[in-house]
Amino acid sequence: MTYYKTGELGEFITLKRGYDLPQQNRKNGCVPIFSSSGISGTHDAAMVKAPGVITGRYGTIGQVFMANEDFWPLNTTLYVEDFHGNNPRFIYYFLKTLEWEKFTSASAVPGINRNTVHKEVISLPDIETQDKIASVLKTLDDKIEINQKINDNLQQQIRTLCNAWLNDYVPFGGVCPDDWELTPLASIAKFISGYSYKGTELQDSNIAMATIKNFDRKGGFKLDGYKEIVPSSKLKSEHHAELFDTLVAHTDLTQNAEVIGNAEPVLSFSGYDDIIFSMDVVKVIPNSPSISKFLIAAMLQTQKFKDHCLGYVNGTTVLHLSKKALPEYLLRLPHDFTIIQPLDDAVSSMYQQMALNIDESVRLAALRNSLLPKLMSGEIDVSGISI
Repeated sequence: MTYYKTGELGEFITLKRGYDLPQQNRKNGCVPIFSSSGISGTHDAAMVKAPGVITGRYGTIGQVFMANEDFWPLNTTLYVEDFHGNNPRFIYYFLKTLEWEKFTSASAVPGINRNTVHKEVISLPDIETQDKIASVLKTLDDKIEINQKINDNLQQQIRTLCNAWLNDYVPFGGVCPDDWELTPLASIAKFISGYSYKGTELQDSNIAMATIKNFDRKGGFKLDGYKEIVPSSKLKSEHHAELFDTLVAHTDLTQNAEVIGNAEPVLSFSGYDDIIFSMDVVKVIPNSPSISKFLIAAMLQTQKFKDHCLGYVNGTTVLHLSKKALPEYLLRLPHDFTIIQPLDDAVSSMYQQMALNIDESVRLAALRNSLLPKLMSGEIDVSGISI
């Protein structure tokens, strides 16, 4: 039988504010730094022992993160200082069910006071039930994590293959064939600027818009960066993104140009009926049937392309990529693209497998999210589960 205890949240866990760590004081290391939006860098020292649970105090409110290694929570976060004997992973899942917005202050910069959160009345099950619930949900998260690791490996293989064929010319004995010529990207692809939207169009919808929020600082396309939108009648057909279209970030709010010039193929619609892309993003698609979307993506997901783009960046607070950057990017390519068809075939297969893995992870995440409140409330009985 499951036993529930009711009391103030502060009786079950103790939240504490994170610690300041200015950018100039950060040192190279492997300790993850958590901001209100997740891991935002690394450092050479930790302030908190794992396992840890972190959420935003200022900035991004409502996201909850699990740290499985010692970490540094920034002062824009709250972290669980004491679990009071409760299962840390269960607490992670439980905190994801809270309506964090109701704890925010009404000031110009909304924030969360931990003392207010501590007074929230909650009910938690006994530790045996906590362990079982955490085990069920972790099984789903573990599979999602495995899919991500597989995709990371596939992405690295794509970069390695592309570099071997187009930079090191490994299939040709390490020597560039004489008939390969420097070819501007504009001769094999076309560039389409994104949709200029108004804030009033950002509403609940089955249409999502890709923005620079989709571009991870470390590389990769974040599905949670999509913004739901009800676009106006001025939306053009070219503003729609299809599966495997490549999007390039044209603006950047990061200090170190971590996002600008990043190229990412659309590998999932994440359950939406349609995807468009914003004015901060440019779509790059082939202008000839002799080259595929997959090869375009592989060509642009290289350090060489990123370095090229950095030479076309202007601006201070907000970085902008010159419109000349993409058309003027040079690749040494053959006249006959059938010569590099094996490369095209290989990267096509890998991108398609990545898309399948992402779709499976989206389904697993949806299942986890539907189970979460039912497990927490006891609607789903876990007493018969053995762990």
